[in-house]
Amino acid sequence: MQILFNGKIGLHSHQTAIAVEGNQIVAVGSDPEILTLEKPGSQKTNLAGKSVWPGLIDSHLHLELYSQFLELVDCDTATKEECLKRVEQKALHLSDSSWILGSGWNQNNWQNGFGTAYELDAYANNHPVFLYDKSLHTAWVNSIALKICNIDQTTPDPVGGMIQHDAKGNPTGILFENAVALVQSHIPGPTPQQKKDSILIAQDRLIRYGLTGVTDFDPLSCFETISNLQSNGLLKLRVTKGIPFDHFDWAVDRQIYTGMTEGLIRWGALKLFADGALGPQTAAMISPYAGKNNYGKLQLTADEIFEIGKKAARHRIALAIHAIGDRATHEVIKGFTKLRVFENKNSLPHIDHRVEHLQLLDPEDLKKCNELGVIASMQPVHATSDMFTADKYWGERVKYAYAYNSLLKLGTTIIMGSDAPVESPNPFLGIHAAVTRRRCDGTPSLSGWQPQEKITLSQALAGYSTNPSLLDHDSYRQGRLQPGQIADLLILPVDPEKIDEQELFTIEPESVMINGDWVFRR
Repeated sequence: MQILFNGKIGLHSHQTAIAVEGNQIVAVGSDPEILTLEKPGSQKTNLAGKSVWPGLIDSHLHLELYSQFLELVDCDTATKEECLKRVEQKALHLSDSSWILGSGWNQNNWQNGFGTAYELDAYANNHPVFLYDKSLHTAWVNSIALKICNIDQTTPDPVGGMIQHDAKGNPTGILFENAVALVQSHIPGPTPQQKKDSILIAQDRLIRYGLTGVTDFDPLSCFETISNLQSNGLLKLRVTKGIPFDHFDWAVDRQIYTGMTEGLIRWGALKLFADGALGPQTAAMISPYAGKNNYGKLQLTADEIFEIGKKAARHRIALAIHAIGDRATHEVIKGFTKLRVFENKNSLPHIDHRVEHLQLLDPEDLKKCNELGVIASMQPVHATSDMFTADKYWGERVKYAYAYNSLLKLGTTIIMGSDAPVESPNPFLGIHAAVTRRRCDGTPSLSGWQPQEKITLSQALAGYSTNPSLLDHDSYRQGRLQPGQIADLLILPVDPEKIDEQELFTIEPESVMINGDWVFRR
């Protein structure tokens, strides 16, 4: 038995001690109550006033991609010139034929907007270059990369994608949405061993941030890697694995269903895309982007969602649909409305379908998520990261953007994450953004961006703990510091309720327990 005492257990609590036996919490209470449970061999930890929180869960990230991005050129720079200099530095340390890979650029933050293939050519020292933008929906490549992939003036746009061209009709090196795959498919992938090594490094970092569970939306190769790690006793993190749409039939044939669990790995929802992203203005809009005759790109209609959903519902598979623009979220909600009618008529069990991101809503759609029992899977750091771009392109519509408080008031269940590597997976950055609606430097103001959508610390914690643990009657029993719950917990060096809310992002867990085992001690 492990006894932690002389601390503060959870939020708004007068309980000071907690007892863990095996992988479960067996008691929570006062020091005298819990210390009487001590038995021979018990380990006691004096918390010295520190706080204990439930382990945190990131409900949307890309585990394999994040692990690989830890080794890429960081293109999240204030200027295009700084990004190009980083590419140049990388070129100096690579063999002649190697690709230069990077991510994180945002043309909305650069004075001259998008870069060009020719600009990259001048810094790449004859290497092919592939740089993801911050949203992961657009890529910037150089002339060598275009040549390797046979992309020229005559190359047609792929379905669901677009190749940007200059005034003379030449490809500029900017690829949108599904056009990214034209180059991505030519980049040599890591070996299975390199994937395992990278995910182990990523796992260590995620745990240090205080994450005890994640939901991954990467390709099936990620499942193969984490399954191998689990078989060899190396997986410590709980992973809910999203089902890629191109493996839908594969999952059905193997009778995989949402919630199916083996060890630390659990099958999640089927991932679909209804539109693009705000950064490259490919998110599907009801009205055009401000100052542009551009409505973004709708990738799924309500009828298409319904058809896919019928098959999924029959096989107990939830849908998780990426939707950012208000047109996309409207189509998704229409699709789910039809699907719920179908499920009821056919006496199918309730499934926790999800909308991923849900960044902009038509006001008429705000209340419908709760009415349909649909989960809002949202990433708070997107609000503070995107706020100036949202103001520029969505104008007055931002009053319905990243609407955490409005959705919660209507009874919608919100689960939170990071979309890493789009944003940092540090959950305390997300908690800070949700509570303050400010960046770490304090911008845009003391009151925060669209402050009516701030939420409380308790609500933010629930988004990272209690709420995701309840999806599909999760057998993990995570997210709460109560007897009978699995012992996933954190020791924090400060009491988050007593520090200035602007300092929430600075919290670093001192210790992390998963399944009753200490997996990290600072």
